Amino acid sequence: MAWQGGAAAAADEPRRAARAGAVALSAAALAAFAAVTWLVGWRQGLLWLLGVGYGVVLAAAAFGFTTGWRVWITHRDPVGIWAQFVAIAVAMVLCVPLLGAHPELQGADGPLSFSLVLGAFVFGAAMQVADGCGSGTLYKAGLGHPVSLLALPAFVFGSFLGAAQQPAWLSLGAWPAYSLPQHLGVGATLALQLGALALLAAWFGWRRAPQPPRTWRGPAVWVAAVLLGLLATLNLVVAGQPWGIVYGLGLWGAKVVQALGVDLSHNAFWGLPTMQAQLHASLLADNTSITDLGMLLGALIAATAGSRSCPRVKLPARAWGASVLAGLVLGYSSRMAFGCNVGAYFSGISTGSLHGWVWFASAFAGSTLGVRLRTALGIGSGR
Repeated sequence: MAWQGGAAAAADEPRRAARAGAVALSAAALAAFAAVTWLVGWRQGLLWLLGVGYGVVLAAAAFGFTTGWRVWITHRDPVGIWAQFVAIAVAMVLCVPLLGAHPELQGADGPLSFSLVLGAFVFGAAMQVADGCGSGTLYKAGLGHPVSLLALPAFVFGSFLGAAQQPAWLSLGAWPAYSLPQHLGVGATLALQLGALALLAAWFGWRRAPQPPRTWRGPAVWVAAVLLGLLATLNLVVAGQPWGIVYGLGLWGAKVVQALGVDLSHNAFWGLPTMQAQLHASLLADNTSITDLGMLLGALIAATAGSRSCPRVKLPARAWGASVLAGLVLGYSSRMAFGCNVGAYFSGISTGSLHGWVWFASAFAGSTLGVRLRTALGIGSGR
């Protein structure tokens, strides 16, 4: 029976290699925490760890904003959307009281503008083509997913360009940001928004298919939802601002453009004194950038542990080109709409910003178009 023992050992070898790789990457994450803390301080070090946590949770549970919406649109399975509502609710019941008690903390407040509605609609369509929103593109790039690896650089440049032209979009018409906690108070905000989430969850449940295909199995997606809510709360406490994605990506693009010799000091957005200070400071000092970078490594840790890194994807040539173009549109439209699924939808609603609800409605409508575009381009259902 020696051959059976040898076969079992051979079968276990990939698992041992995966565990060893995950341990090595985790050690690298801790070493990076020490380095970031030494270079730019404890707050940035903690934000790095939070970013790693986001990446691990999102990748380990395949928690997707984009996929959750697409599975509902195509198969009427509400589980992914329900999990998003749970994550938002957990963050909300913790963050809104914190904002009420500590005025020095900043919510994800965005103006109510024409660009918000249009940008969110376009973003919702593009994220289905690219198979990822801001967080999805980042964590899937960390997994080594070829589509996201192509879309991410385009997303970075699009975010830079969208920010550069954001003042022009705002000039078309905008109302000031509306913070529910500031106008209604903590208790009324929690009651109103939790009630709205519950009603929406009930509606999605009522419209669900009798036997939808099970995209998520087991408790992992629910555990991930709770953990994301807790991580987002810690993000608010540590950074003084909610979890965000796209500003950091735009800053990366601006730094690249500046390094190529382009003078951004006269731009209406990047020429602002605060933006100029960011452009001349270390990337590690930016709160959003440091969590974005951590997400990439966190996703790689989870993928390595589960032997799921660098998946192979077969797509027609037009689908690859569309994915890159969609990444560019994602970056640009997210700046028009003052955030992506994380910065506007998740963080907007969980900190009581009215623009988060407008973003959600507009982007969901755009996703219905984006799902049809996926089919026309031959991209398939995705995951």
